[in-house]
Amino acid sequence: MQERPISSKNYKNLNIRNINTFQLAEHQNSNSLMPLQWKLWPYEGKILMILIGIWIVFGILILGSASSWVASKEMGDWAYYLKRQLIWYIPGLTISFLIFKSNIRDLLKISKFTLFVLIILIGITILFGTPINGSSRWIILGPLQIQPSELVKPFAILEAANLFAHWHLVNEEKKIFSLCTFGLLILLIMLQPNLSTAGLTGILFWVMGLCGGVRLPSLTLVASIGLLSAYLSVLNNEYQRLRIISFLDPWRDPEGLGYQLIQSLLAIGSGGLFGQGFGLSMQKLQYLPIQSTDFIFAIFAEEFGLLGSIFLLGFLSFFSYISLRIAIKCRNNYTKLVATGCGTLLVGQSLIHIAVTTGSMPTTGLPLPFVSYGGNSLISSLFIASLLIRCSLESTGLIGVLNTRKTKIS
Repeated sequence: MQERPISSKNYKNLNIRNINTFQLAEHQNSNSLMPLQWKLWPYEGKILMILIGIWIVFGILILGSASSWVASKEMGDWAYYLKRQLIWYIPGLTISFLIFKSNIRDLLKISKFTLFVLIILIGITILFGTPINGSSRWIILGPLQIQPSELVKPFAILEAANLFAHWHLVNEEKKIFSLCTFGLLILLIMLQPNLSTAGLTGILFWVMGLCGGVRLPSLTLVASIGLLSAYLSVLNNEYQRLRIISFLDPWRDPEGLGYQLIQSLLAIGSGGLFGQGFGLSMQKLQYLPIQSTDFIFAIFAEEFGLLGSIFLLGFLSFFSYISLRIAIKCRNNYTKLVATGCGTLLVGQSLIHIAVTTGSMPTTGLPLPFVSYGGNSLISSLFIASLLIRCSLESTGLIGVLNTRKTKIS
């Protein structure tokens, strides 16, 4: 079988046989802060790093604008929430850097144990968590609020890659055990209740299963079970049912159940074509509830208008395209699926957030990655973004070489 050459224009004549010698030389000459010299990065990786940087800066600016009035009135400091978000960047970027420097194969080895720990923590939130807005999603330890359902997302991606990368070689016992674990995770998130995150997690597993080669009839059955579970959850949770009723006709109760969605639509509509201007939103003056988290896109649309909103959708489309190119160029099934999962989650969560604020979906509690206020969401998003960058770097074949020849997975 002909060997695949190393995918770097600087080293076209290298192949897998002399990669160990080349890696040693490169690590001796490269910047220790980077796993691979910048000149050897694939162009997708370079573009991705720039896009994530733009997304982060954009998020800081929008959060500062959306939260300034409430922070000034309630905390006496217009930058109160912005400062706390910036503090969360310290552990977030530290974790992101460690992931950025770690081989995907090493992360895949620890994903199962970490996933189980976080599943246990999600169960603890149901029994002992502090209810906020009708849902027990947080474990509060003094000033620290831990939301396991956010932190579990990157490990769900890794463990799904472990299962679906060689789906047809995995024995039935492992398949059943892993699928039951995924089902338990989604069930516990639904019991918090947190239907939006449960649905997003289910979509993530479904897309990765589709890309991993699971047969369409099986996926259709799983999707049907998921929809039935969501329907039963709505029947058993009064506030979820009321949210759907208010979504269908928010003007039936404009001062109550429909108030938040109506204010969101007013914010988006008043933005017009060019917007009111950065920092000049009127709805953030305590008219729109939860304006710095679950409905932050409405403030953005009011300040930047239709053109700004189209630009954001175009940005997400381009980000999705780059993520897809990274997945295609990955050299083994594991990193292909990790890249697929990372792109699906970041872009999918963003689109669901936008759909909620525009009244295209029932009101849910999904933050906009890198933009909405919240340390757990920020850490999770940085973790996932660093995984995607790492997949791009390993696609060169210069680092993180993984033997994918499998016979039978026990």
